[in-house]
Amino acid sequence: MKLVRKYLLTLIILGIITEGFGQDTKEILSLSVSGAQDFALQNNRSVKAAKIDIASADKKVWENLATGLPQVTLAANYLHQFVVPQLSFGPYLDVNSLPDGALFKTDIMDAYKDSPPISLGVKNNTTIDLTVSQLIFSGQYLVGLQATKVLKELTEKNLVKTEDQTKESVAETYHLVLVLGENVRLLNESLKSVDQTYGEMVKMNEQGLNEETDVDQIKINRSNIQTIINSMESQKEIAIKLLKFQLGLEFDRMVILTDSLGGIIDQGKMKYLVSPEYDVNSNVDYQLVRKQEEISELLLKLEKAKYLPTVAAFYRHQEQTNQPSFNFAVKDVVGASFSLPIATSGIRNARVSQARFDLEKSQLAKDNAKQGLIMEFETALSSYQTAFSNFITNKESMELGKKVYDKTIIKYREGVSSSFELTQNQNQFLTAESNYYNSVLSLLNAKEKLDRLLNSTN
Repeated sequence: MKLVRKYLLTLIILGIITEGFGQDTKEILSLSVSGAQDFALQNNRSVKAAKIDIASADKKVWENLATGLPQVTLAANYLHQFVVPQLSFGPYLDVNSLPDGALFKTDIMDAYKDSPPISLGVKNNTTIDLTVSQLIFSGQYLVGLQATKVLKELTEKNLVKTEDQTKESVAETYHLVLVLGENVRLLNESLKSVDQTYGEMVKMNEQGLNEETDVDQIKINRSNIQTIINSMESQKEIAIKLLKFQLGLEFDRMVILTDSLGGIIDQGKMKYLVSPEYDVNSNVDYQLVRKQEEISELLLKLEKAKYLPTVAAFYRHQEQTNQPSFNFAVKDVVGASFSLPIATSGIRNARVSQARFDLEKSQLAKDNAKQGLIMEFETALSSYQTAFSNFITNKESMELGKKVYDKTIIKYREGVSSSFELTQNQNQFLTAESNYYNSVLSLLNAKEKLDRLLNSTN
């Protein structure tokens, strides 16, 4: 029975542990660079805000379109008159009251009677007014429709730019986390070697085979490496939080990065060690400048359209809940309006000129942006190729520095090398390692800049 109870208890514990692992697994998000970018495009808060701007622009387009469609207005007005005006026509002759036969003056005078007053309204009344209006022609309305469509396209381009910037930022942070992780891993390997040497030197010192200063020097070297590791791990934690922020995740969500530095570097080599073709028209920044030029053209058209007339028509139907005795109001009315500004003392001419100047500036900005983007691409491509060359050089330097440092440790253990030489070679190796990982980060960031300029993906 004790054995059975023991097995049951073991199974229960394993079940709890398995369930716990299952819950943790649900919280883990494994992402490659492209996967992280796609995830950010769905969850990044700046991207979500840009998408809301597009939805708002859709409503703005419909708002401007609706102003030219039939408008129906229903209005009701209640009126109470404290004193209702009356109209009296004076006395009148009531022929029916005249006697038969001969008429005397007194009979005629008696036949005159006072006419009852006529009310010219009612004390309480409600008027219901139904009006249907339709814009027939307006140059400003037509140009405004074109402008709202261009503004919507501009909003869509802003979304693309936000997405490109988000993808670049996510990739840069992703690279930073990988670089810091690799740096920590390599430093930990060095720390293990130093720990082994330190242990050996302590034992040798206990046996009187070396000086205490030799042990202290190794301990200092060990502390220096540990300090760098602690700093790198802290930077890595901050970089991971930054990545989660860019992804739109909570900070307690676990994320695993599946891409390797070597794989990402190889992707860049295949694309950018040769000179790719660059079409500035496909760049979203240039497309945004072109949209600005279109808006300037439409603003010029809008100012010119103010010279054109505005024509509108309407139909009105009116009902009263309490009709007065005398009602001269017409129930159904159809009408039209025509408006044409004749003279504005040069205001319109001045506004047209200003709009034309703005258009010229937009054209200059477009040409300037085109040249600037071409120069930016050529600079970015040159920076990538330079960064790749530095990467190769620093990688060789780091490997040589580690090789020299490892040999110096062996010599130091054997008493052939001095502590000064060991410290010097260690610092040389750490400097070479730092230069290497800085060159890796520069190379990857240069790749991401080229990806953004070329609208490429990983």
